[in-house]
Amino acid sequence: MPYAQDVDQIASLLKQHPTWNAINPKHAARMRAQNKFKTGLDIAKYTARIMREDMANYDQDTAQYTQSLGCWHGFIGQQKMLSIKKHFGTTKRRYLYLSGWMVAALRSEFGPLPDQSMHEKTAVSGLIEELYTFLRQADAWELNHLFRALEEAEKAGDNAKAEELIKQIDNHETHVVPIIADIDAGFGNAEATYLLAKQMIEAGACCIQIENQVSDEKQCGHQDGKVTVPHADFLSKINAVRLAFLELGVDDGVIVARTDSLGAGLTQKIAVTEEPGDLGDQYNSFIDGEVIEKAEDINNGDVVIKQKGQLVRPKRLASGLFQFKPGTGEDRVVLDCITSLQNGADLLWIETEKPHVGQIAAMVNRIKEVVPDAKLVYNNSPSFNWTLNFRQQVFDAWKEEGKDVSAYDRDKLMSEEYDNTELGQLADEWCRNFQRDGSREAGIFHHLITLPTYHTAALSTDNLAKGYFGDEGMLAYVAGVQRKEIRQGIATVKHQDMAGSNIGDDHKEFFAGDAALKAGGKDNTMNQFG
Repeated sequence: MPYAQDVDQIASLLKQHPTWNAINPKHAARMRAQNKFKTGLDIAKYTARIMREDMANYDQDTAQYTQSLGCWHGFIGQQKMLSIKKHFGTTKRRYLYLSGWMVAALRSEFGPLPDQSMHEKTAVSGLIEELYTFLRQADAWELNHLFRALEEAEKAGDNAKAEELIKQIDNHETHVVPIIADIDAGFGNAEATYLLAKQMIEAGACCIQIENQVSDEKQCGHQDGKVTVPHADFLSKINAVRLAFLELGVDDGVIVARTDSLGAGLTQKIAVTEEPGDLGDQYNSFIDGEVIEKAEDINNGDVVIKQKGQLVRPKRLASGLFQFKPGTGEDRVVLDCITSLQNGADLLWIETEKPHVGQIAAMVNRIKEVVPDAKLVYNNSPSFNWTLNFRQQVFDAWKEEGKDVSAYDRDKLMSEEYDNTELGQLADEWCRNFQRDGSREAGIFHHLITLPTYHTAALSTDNLAKGYFGDEGMLAYVAGVQRKEIRQGIATVKHQDMAGSNIGDDHKEFFAGDAALKAGGKDNTMNQFG
């Protein structure tokens, strides 16, 4: 509702309650404007619509891909969105990513944990709620500055300025954006997945990413030892997430089905199959094994399956897990993706071992033969050595073209000596264009980096610690942090204001009038920053 209209509506309401005469309708309307979303479900419904619109726009124009960075704290997410809005004027097509890896490493009460679904389930929904609390505060903070400016314009009788500010208030773009939230492998059976999905949606998640690993054997996608589940098991969890969305009225909720099959060589179960060629039979056809010629060759405790009319003894490890045939990863990925899209998933996530557009496109093109509008969420992972990968890709391309590459050692291309070479510069250009190329050629709708802010926090802290505890002393902070904040217009330089001090002062005045004891007077050192 427009601000002026809301003021009039509240004024009318106050007239009906004479004992509320201390309330200024402008103050109430202002507080409403600074709190656009009342619940997490309001956020989930709003952001789901945004994401669906973005998906439709991408189908029409692949240049309209979306992006996000993984954030492990509400403040980090807030500062990211403030920065995006400052530099680009809009938050459109920019999301947040909630990484299960960072929840495990940074948000568990057990302390840092590996990415193996050992952290508390509630830590995931708790972080979603925290992120949206900080994004809503960013709205309140930004609008508070606009309302303060409006009050000054009205006091000065500057009607033109006041009208312009009211227009900005009415057209204010929220910092609340979609979150793609990682539910890992569902933290248990389908019922456990449903219950956690509900918590995540109620906290504000419009998009849930779930992977096809065994829940109690879950490994990070870039580590060894990954174990997948038969399709029926995975689809039951997709159904659980969809029903959670529908139960809570988030009819546009988005499900990302992630497959780890490219790097997973093991399965915990042999799939149930009723006839040759069904989904269970297709899954079992990838299991490695030894053909059994005679019944007497079956040993005590052997498991035997039928593959293409032959009896086969699957290769079983000491752990009881079964092994897939070598070289079947891509075929399993394609089957996983087609099956997921045909059974309720909206987007795909293919976990790869390197950032290679050609490799991704080869799989996606096979998927699109069956599901033409298939789209990916792709992990631009910090687990890849991006510099080395792209330099080696350029090296291999040049070698295939017959270009002389004798000046380069392929195994040592990470070396700084190659930074300013023709190969090094072309590799950087390929890296720069990876997202554009991947979205155009490989169906990537959304590009994310899972844990970039984990690395930026470590890097910036290392730089500050090295200088502050060394010879630079206080200059390390002043030159390396504060001076840059001031000159780059980073909002946190006025940290009291960023934390809500001015909002609190204004509320004190709303509540107590002239008797309010405010913090933002002439002795507030924040005034040194202008």
